[in-house]
Amino acid sequence: MTRDPVSWFVVEPGWEVVLGTDGELVGLVKEVLGDQNADIFDGLSVDSGLISKAKYVPAERVQMIVEGRVVLEMSKEEFDALPDSDDAAPGA
Repeated sequence: MTRDPVSWFVVEPGWEVVLGTDGELVGLVKEVLGDQNADIFDGLSVDSGLISKAKYVPAERVQMIVEGRVVLEMSKEEFDALPDSDDAAPGA
């Protein structure tokens, strides 16, 4: 059963973040970055482990959002190479 896509407005901390290439779980949403009043989605801060810093995933790398899950359009290597969200997120 496939789930219907949802808006970035409903994404919440704790949602799974997976790779679209193989469905591998790479982390959990820490924070949604954007301006809801202007409907501008900048990206996500993704926790990928207990000792690693959160990664910044730009909005253009989000392939799909369904209830409880964000699917990224990238490989594991690309995800691992993403900058820390503290260093790269808009407004940082």
